[in-house]
Amino acid sequence: MANKTQEVGGIHFPFPFTPYSIQKDFMAELYQVLEAGKIGIFESPTGTGKSLSLICGALSWLRDFEQKKHQEEARLLETGTILLSDGTEQPPSLSSSCKETPDTPRPAGEPDWVTQFVQKKEERDLVDRLKEEQVRRKKREERLQQIRHNAQLKYATRRARQEEEEMERLLRLSREMVAAGAEAEPREQLACGEEELVLAEYESDEEKGAASGVDEDEADPEEEHVTKIYYCSRTHSQLAQFVHEVQRSPFGKDTRLVSLGSRQNLCINEDVKTLSSAQLINDRCMEMQRSKHEKNRAEEEKPKRRRQEHRAACPFYSYEQLHLLRDQVLVGVKDIEQLVALGKEARACPYYGSRFAIPAAQLVVLPYQMLLHAATRQAAGIRLQGQVVLIDEAHNLIDTITSIHSAEVSGAQLCQAHSQLLQYMERYGKRLKAKNLMYVKQILYLLEKFVTVLGGNIKQNPNTQSLSQTGTELKTINDFLFESQIDNINLFKLFGFTERYGTVLAASREQPRLAGFQHFLQSLQPAVTKTPVTPVEEGEAGVPRLASPLMHIESFLAALTTANQDGRVILSRQGSLSQSSLKFLLLNPAVHFAQVVKECRAVVIAGGTMQPVSDFREQLLACAGVEAERVVEFSCGPPRVSAGHVIPPENILPLVICSGPSSQQLEFTYQKRELPQMMDETGRILCNLCTVVPGGVVCFFPSYEYQRQVYAHWDKSGLLARLAVRKKIFQEPKRANQVEQVLMEYSRCIKCCGQAGGTVTGALLLSVVGGKMSEGINFSDNLGRCVVMVGMPYPNIKSPELQEKMAYLDQTLPRGPGQPPPGKALVENLCMKAVNQSIGRAIRHQKDFASIVLLDQRYARPSILGKLPAWIRDRVEVKATFGLAFAAMRKFHREKSGLPS
Repeated sequence: MANKTQEVGGIHFPFPFTPYSIQKDFMAELYQVLEAGKIGIFESPTGTGKSLSLICGALSWLRDFEQKKHQEEARLLETGTILLSDGTEQPPSLSSSCKETPDTPRPAGEPDWVTQFVQKKEERDLVDRLKEEQVRRKKREERLQQIRHNAQLKYATRRARQEEEEMERLLRLSREMVAAGAEAEPREQLACGEEELVLAEYESDEEKGAASGVDEDEADPEEEHVTKIYYCSRTHSQLAQFVHEVQRSPFGKDTRLVSLGSRQNLCINEDVKTLSSAQLINDRCMEMQRSKHEKNRAEEEKPKRRRQEHRAACPFYSYEQLHLLRDQVLVGVKDIEQLVALGKEARACPYYGSRFAIPAAQLVVLPYQMLLHAATRQAAGIRLQGQVVLIDEAHNLIDTITSIHSAEVSGAQLCQAHSQLLQYMERYGKRLKAKNLMYVKQILYLLEKFVTVLGGNIKQNPNTQSLSQTGTELKTINDFLFESQIDNINLFKLFGFTERYGTVLAASREQPRLAGFQHFLQSLQPAVTKTPVTPVEEGEAGVPRLASPLMHIESFLAALTTANQDGRVILSRQGSLSQSSLKFLLLNPAVHFAQVVKECRAVVIAGGTMQPVSDFREQLLACAGVEAERVVEFSCGPPRVSAGHVIPPENILPLVICSGPSSQQLEFTYQKRELPQMMDETGRILCNLCTVVPGGVVCFFPSYEYQRQVYAHWDKSGLLARLAVRKKIFQEPKRANQVEQVLMEYSRCIKCCGQAGGTVTGALLLSVVGGKMSEGINFSDNLGRCVVMVGMPYPNIKSPELQEKMAYLDQTLPRGPGQPPPGKALVENLCMKAVNQSIGRAIRHQKDFASIVLLDQRYARPSILGKLPAWIRDRVEVKATFGLAFAAMRKFHREKSGLPS
């Protein structure tokens, strides 16, 4: 792929081909946002080359930033002064690195000689730091260059690995011999004090270095975090696609990129990765890391206690091999699969090796759950201070932050957790310190009170307990704590307690601050609680499946430490205690996003359909303390549609249809949409459209239940048979593991019909807004020649959670002149975001074409039309009668198919 360097506004943007004008505009605007330290909201639909624009725009800025930084360092080291933007010079102590200006006040009454001394010391310190940084950078570059070109180093690595394997084989044989001898002759009981004479297992200096280097969280003295770009998206497949784009870009050979993932995606230990859930994999991995060094610590602390047999350590957790893997990761751009293959070859853990590579990396690719959760961010070693964050596929960013920081626990889980913890206390209580025992009893007390507030009894079977009071109740955090009678307990101290709970429960380097409590709860699980877990389905990347009810308790307790005004507790009392639940609802996601925008140099929120952007501005950025002047919006839509968007305007036909063939007004409200005449009219509209639309038609319904109801009605009325004359009918499955099969059959049907001819011209796919087909699926070309939206997918206005969120926004957000209340605007925005995601499944490249049909007269309202994607907003035609709409559809598809209209 040829490198076509483009110059836009004096900036050189390497690009794999001649970019479209919209891509030039995108890269130039992105560059300025990063340079000025702004917050950018970028909307660029599929087909406009968003990924390449992000890559080439951001990495061009990073290239120039590093070059200017090195030039300034060289000038400083040579002259001892820093060149300002106006051409004047200043001493290094007054540079931005030292956070001082000429007006920075010194303490009152400080003598001049003290001021001069401090200033000179700061100058010397800065120069020394720059020299050290240059040395580290030179060493890293030499090391990576050696790996690229020195085959001898690869042979040395392989030889070291072979020696390690041979050592493991001999050690295994020795253990087998010892075990065989023990079976033949029972081990003699040692007298008191003789344990001190038994030799401890030998560990070499290299192995001891591994213990202090990895487990003690001592930073590598060579590595400091360089300025970098964190790119995050929703799923691992989207991240892999982005990495492949980087590989094909002009920056593919020279960029130090590292891909981060969960243990479930990166583990190469067969004994661990085959466990049934992500949480069990995490637990087992941590056990193996701790067991590697427990022996020495146990003997140092209690030398007279008889030694116990220790669990096996992970053979892929070697300090030296991890650092070799780190360097190999940085040499070339690799996706998750390539990283795993490299780890297997090097016999080094890709999960830890990739984290070791973060400080020196220029581009870090990770699931955005890993970046948006502070504890997870800290655990992975991610530092955002002064860095750039690009959040792609960010249309549901607010919902994601809310979901990550919400938690729910059922009555059954509360009772089971209480039972497990009680058994632990009865078995080991006498061995605990008095204060530790007090904390365990406090947790038991919390669990009992949680069950009581639901109306149950902790001592009875939750499955057989019927509750006298049912329904849903919302409370503030403080009110919930008071009603539960736990307002006098310091939850933070419970977390602190577990961080100091002995060697087994000690938090490791990669766990967050509150993870000690999680380790504590994990340690309480009886060995028999290895219940089968449903396999993880493709979806949110990095979201763990919790294996124990104690983990749900930990999440709920952590959520209760949120500020009172930012969350609510929902008490859901059902028929039995086991079905009832406590749920924490986060009302203010900005409180968790504020740290990201505060620490980062710049943040870019990007997506194909970002409308309506008011949610991002008001709920996320303004509430996080971001000034309006710092926010920049970019969209490829009007007034530059004809010149800017890569999809020609004549390739899309968006229609709002207000009435059907029998003049039935189309308004799919909750009260009207289940009427037989409304479902009949919908079927007649689809029958007519299927006669003029070639290939595939994708029809979205507001819910699975409504789709099922309409399908059954059509089957009974005969409309389903009429539809089947023109299109083979498919339905979206509820189970994620069946989606691929349905899509394959749908695609095969369309291809066969296009080749064979006949009355059946393609297929009709009945889908659901917010379901498996409304995001991440590309219905390009014949797979999606028409997208139909049946009604408006408003959320359930009676939902207690939604009502509380609406009330919260009405209280906290200002209401603009002539604008609806913020709560009402939220409902409308949620609806239109779902619509925009669904209709964005069609038209995936420059030569693609499709019609978009919105079946509901409410779409004609100006406030609704204004929330459609910018690239189709001004193209929408509102048709009062079905006859006008049908004529426009027939004309459009005949012309696009090359037939006379």
